[in-house]
Amino acid sequence: MSSLSGKTLFITGASRGIGLAIALRAARDGANVVIAAKSDVPNPKLPGTIHTAARAVEEAGGRALAIKCDIREEGEVKDAVAKTFAAFGGLDILVNNASAIWLRGALDTPMKRFDLMQQVNARGSFLCAQACLPHLLEADNPHILTLCPPPSIDPKWWAPHTGYTLAKMGMSLVTLGLAAEFRERNIAINGLWPRTLIATDALNMIPGVSGGNGRSPAIMADAAHAILSRPAAGFTGRFLIDDEVLREAGLTDLSGYAVDPSQPLLPDLFLD
Repeated sequence: MSSLSGKTLFITGASRGIGLAIALRAARDGANVVIAAKSDVPNPKLPGTIHTAARAVEEAGGRALAIKCDIREEGEVKDAVAKTFAAFGGLDILVNNASAIWLRGALDTPMKRFDLMQQVNARGSFLCAQACLPHLLEADNPHILTLCPPPSIDPKWWAPHTGYTLAKMGMSLVTLGLAAEFRERNIAINGLWPRTLIATDALNMIPGVSGGNGRSPAIMADAAHAILSRPAAGFTGRFLIDDEVLREAGLTDLSGYAVDPSQPLLPDLFLD
């Protein structure tokens, strides 16, 4: 398989950033894309809503369904999945992209922030998978792709921001567990993580870095496309890195993804 034409993707947090980039890459194949996110009205600090994302998907050649959905709310997630099935008659791919971030130590992490990260990241990924799996198990080539790092208990990743690391590693462990549980059901359940910083609004949470030190979201979109267009059977339980995926697919020159080629690329969190 080399195309997502006719496939239906349910992408969380797809109103902007990496989620939107993945949506647009699938749209260029002629895919059906569900934009599931909370952003249904413009935010002066963050560009993009589910409606602008849906228009961009359609302009790129896909079919779009914009659904306001808070993945912390079980009822909203189940309703969004039901709307997806009603609109497109099936569901082939879940992309767990939505994530909350707060890069502070324990004494500077309000419990409201801590709770948000755990609810959105690990719990939200589990809830979306749980809601989508009955449909995915009926699909021809089903995938769940979660944007999470390789699992690690190295203290150097935990000491600076225990709350955030717990939330992201929670997504990784959900991926690990679901992949093992459904290994014999021919569904691919994998993680994807960037080698370098990705130039999104999330970089504003990291002191001392800018978009110029990273790559564009297009590298994650292209890597996701390469993963999601593969046969699912037997391809599961892996924690993939964007540049390794693209090199395996035959793309050796990644220089075009750099936002500012004159600036050094900085590694993302959780990778040595």
